[in-house]
Amino acid sequence: MKKAALLLAGLLLLSAAVVLTAAPKVVVKTMAYGDNSNPEGVNWLRIVAAFEKANPDIDIDFELLYDEAYHQKVVARLAAGDAPHLAYMGADARWGAPWKEASQQFDHKPFMDSKYYDLKLIPPMGPKGEIWEIPLGTSNITTVLYMNQKLVKSLGFTAPKTYQDIVAMVPAAKAKGLDVISIDGADGWAWGSCLMSSIIARMSGDPNWVSKAVAGKNKFTDKVFVDSLDFIARMIKDGVIASKSVMVDYGANLSNFSNEKALFMIQGQWIAGSIENPEVADNTVMMAWPKLPGEKAATAGSVAAAISVGYGVTKAGAADPKVRDAALKFLQYFYSHEETTQRLRDGAIVAPVLKNFVVPDDLPGLVKQKVGLAQKAKNTEVIDAFLSGAPNDTLNAGMQKIASGQATAQQVAAEVEALMRR
Repeated sequence: MKKAALLLAGLLLLSAAVVLTAAPKVVVKTMAYGDNSNPEGVNWLRIVAAFEKANPDIDIDFELLYDEAYHQKVVARLAAGDAPHLAYMGADARWGAPWKEASQQFDHKPFMDSKYYDLKLIPPMGPKGEIWEIPLGTSNITTVLYMNQKLVKSLGFTAPKTYQDIVAMVPAAKAKGLDVISIDGADGWAWGSCLMSSIIARMSGDPNWVSKAVAGKNKFTDKVFVDSLDFIARMIKDGVIASKSVMVDYGANLSNFSNEKALFMIQGQWIAGSIENPEVADNTVMMAWPKLPGEKAATAGSVAAAISVGYGVTKAGAADPKVRDAALKFLQYFYSHEETTQRLRDGAIVAPVLKNFVVPDDLPGLVKQKVGLAQKAKNTEVIDAFLSGAPNDTLNAGMQKIASGQATAQQVAAEVEALMRR
C-alpha cells in the first residue's frame, strides 16, 4: 500500500511538473474582416479553425467585423493604444492611413519567404520599398481596355497596337452604328480610375506622378497633366469615345459591350465576370491601352492598379518575436495555394502573389487573362487611391465637362490645383 501511495504521489508530481513546464500558447490578437454570413467571414472562421488544429501552440484570438464597423473599430482601438498584433489593412488612404498615423506599420519584406511569395508581384508601399501588408492578390487593375475580338475582326481590323489604330476603326464602326469605345461616363469615378489614371502615367513616364502631385512635388497645372486631360477632348473629337457617353451609366456600359454595340469597353478588371453574353465573353480580350501619342517609354504598356488589401503584422505584433513568427506562420497558411486558388476562382482577387503559381486549366478564359495581364503589365497609380475629397470630386466632374464640351482641360486642372493647395 505504502509503495502504491508513493508511486501515485510520484506520478501526480510528475504530471504537475509537465503541466508547469508546458509552453503556453502564443496568442495573436487579430482584427479580421468579414462577418458570419459573407464569404470573407465564413472563410476566415474555417481557415482559423484548421490552422489552430494543426498548430495547437498558437491561438488566433480575433475580432471579426465588416464594412464601416471595421473601420470605426480600427480608429477606436488605435486611439486607445490597443493595437492588435495582426489586422486586415492596406496601403492607401482608407485602409492604410490609420495604421500609418498610429506608427503601427511594420515592414514584412525581410521576413517574407521569397521561395513562397513572388516579391516582384508585390509593389512597394513605403518610401524605402517597405511592404506593410501581404496583399490578397496582385494589384487591382482599374484601366482595362476590353476588346470584342470577333467584332473587331468582322470590320477587317486586328488588335490595335497604337491609338491611331483605334482611330482608323471609327469610320467602319460608325457605318455599322457601333460605338468604338464605350465608357460609363455618367459615373465620374470611371473617368479617373478607369481612364485618366493610365493616361497621366503614360504621358508623364512616372508611375507615381499622382502621389507626388498630392505631396506637392508636382502640380495639377503642370503641362503634362493638362495635356493628359486634354486627351479626353481629343478622343471625343476623333470619334473614339462619343460625347453622349456622359449619359451612360455602369449597367448601360456593360450592356453596350455585352450586346455587341461597341468594339471596346473601358472598365476595371472586376467587370470581366459580368459580361452576360457567353459568345462575347469567349471572344473578349483584356488588354492594356495600346501606345498613346506622346507617351513615355518608361510607362509603355502599363496599367493603373490599386494595391490590394490583405493582412499585416503591426509593430505591436512584431515587438515580440514569438508573436511575430506565429502571425507570419498563420499568414503563410492563409495565403496557401489552395486558398489563393479559391479566391481566384471566386473573383475575389486579380492574380496570386505566390511564387510559380500555376493557373488551373478549368478556370474561365477571362480569369486566365486577368492573371496574365496582372503578371506582365507594369503597374502605375490609381488617382483616387491618393487624391480624395473635393479635389478628386472636382476632377471627376471636370472630366465629364471636358467630354461634353463644357470646360477646357486648363480650367479643370486649375480648379483641382486650387482645391488641393487650400
